[in-house]
Amino acid sequence: MRNDTDVLIVGAGHAGAACAIALRQGKFEGRILVVGAEPDLPYERPPLSKEYFGGDKPFERLLIRPEAFWVERNVTFKLGTTVTSVDAAAHTVTTESGEVIGYRHLVWATGGAPRRVSCDGHHLAGVNTVRTRADADRMMAEMPNVSNVVVIGGGYIGLEAAAVLSKFGKKVVLLEALDRVLARVAGEPLSRFLEAEHRAHGVDVRLGVAVDCILGEDRVTGVRLADGEVLQADLVIVGIGIVPAVEPLVAAGAEGGNGVAVDAHCRTTLPDVFAIGDCARHANRYAEGAQVRLESVQNANDQASVATKAILGQPIDHDATPWFWSNQYDIKLQTVGLSIGYDQTVVRGDIASRSFSVIYLKAGRVVALDCVNAVKDYVQGRKLVVEGARVDVARLADATTPLKDLVTEAVS
Repeated sequence: MRNDTDVLIVGAGHAGAACAIALRQGKFEGRILVVGAEPDLPYERPPLSKEYFGGDKPFERLLIRPEAFWVERNVTFKLGTTVTSVDAAAHTVTTESGEVIGYRHLVWATGGAPRRVSCDGHHLAGVNTVRTRADADRMMAEMPNVSNVVVIGGGYIGLEAAAVLSKFGKKVVLLEALDRVLARVAGEPLSRFLEAEHRAHGVDVRLGVAVDCILGEDRVTGVRLADGEVLQADLVIVGIGIVPAVEPLVAAGAEGGNGVAVDAHCRTTLPDVFAIGDCARHANRYAEGAQVRLESVQNANDQASVATKAILGQPIDHDATPWFWSNQYDIKLQTVGLSIGYDQTVVRGDIASRSFSVIYLKAGRVVALDCVNAVKDYVQGRKLVVEGARVDVARLADATTPLKDLVTEAVS
C-alpha cells in the first residue's frame, strides 16, 4: 500500500523537527509526514552527553515540543522506521518494511551514525557511543557496576562524557590519537587549557596514543594500546565523529561524499529533494566557500528554515554565522565562526583565571572566537567575525577593551 504526503521529512532530529515547525509557521497547509528511525518524538541531542547523562535533566525536558504540539499542527510521525531507498524519478521512498511513501517534496534530515572503532572487540557489550537516548539510557543503567572507563576520542563528545563520568566518581582514561584534544577544531591554547582542566578533575588524558584492541569475552574488560599497555575498563565510550546517513540518497543519484551536497537553498542534485543538518555538505563563506558539514543545532535550525522557504516559494540563500557551545564541569565554551585555515591566534584574557577567549585570524582578518566563561566576548565578537574585520592584534589581546569598541575601529 502506498502512503502519499506533500512534504516527507526523513529524520526526526533537530533539523527534521525545525523544518516541520517552520512549514506550519509559514502557513503551509499540506500534509507533513516525519519518518524517524528512533521510537521517540524529536528531542534535543546535545544534553545527552551533558545534563541528561549526568542526571540533571529528565527526558521530558529534552523534547523539542510535546506530543500535543504536533497533534494540534497536524504533523504526522512514523517512528521506529528507517528509509532504505529513494526513487527520485517516481518521487517515492521505501522503508525497511517495504512500505512505499510518495512525496511532492522530500527533506532529508537523517544526521549520521556514530563512527565506530574497527579494531577487535568493537562489538562487545559495554562498548558504547553517545548519539541517541537509548545510548545514554544504556550507559546510565550500567553506571552502578562501572568503576573504570576508557573514552576513545578527544573531541567534544569524549570530553563532555569524561566530565560527567568524573563527576560520578569513575576512574576515567581519555585517549586521543593526535597530539592534543580538539586538534581539528580549536587552537592549541584552548586544547591545553581543557587538557589541564580534565586532569585537575582526575581524568587521565593520554595524547598521541593508538588503540590495538578491546578486550573481553562477551563484555569489555579492558583496552590494549598499540604499545602493549592494557587499561582496565568496565565501560568504553567511543567518540570519534559520525558517518553521514545519506546512502539511500547517494544510491538514488545525489551528489555525495562526506555527506550529500546541497546548494544555497539546501537542494540536492535530485529533483524536489532537500538535505539539511549534520548530513548536508554546503559551500560556506566562513570557510571561504569551501564545502563543509556543520554538526550543530544552529546549523540544523538555519538550514531547516532555508529549505522551508524554498518549499514555500520564498527562496533565501543559506548564509548563517556558525556558532557552537560545550559545557564541561563549570566551563562554558562558546564558539562563533569557523577557525578553518587560521594562521594566527590571539589569547584575550588570562587563561589561569579560567575566563578568556582565543581569537582566530586568517590573513589578518578575524574568522572565529572560542570564548571560555567569557559571554561578553562571545556576544560582542560576533560582528568582528561576520565582517571579517581587521583589528590591531594588541587591541584584540587587551581584555580591558570591550570587543564592541573594536568593531567601530575595524578596517574591513
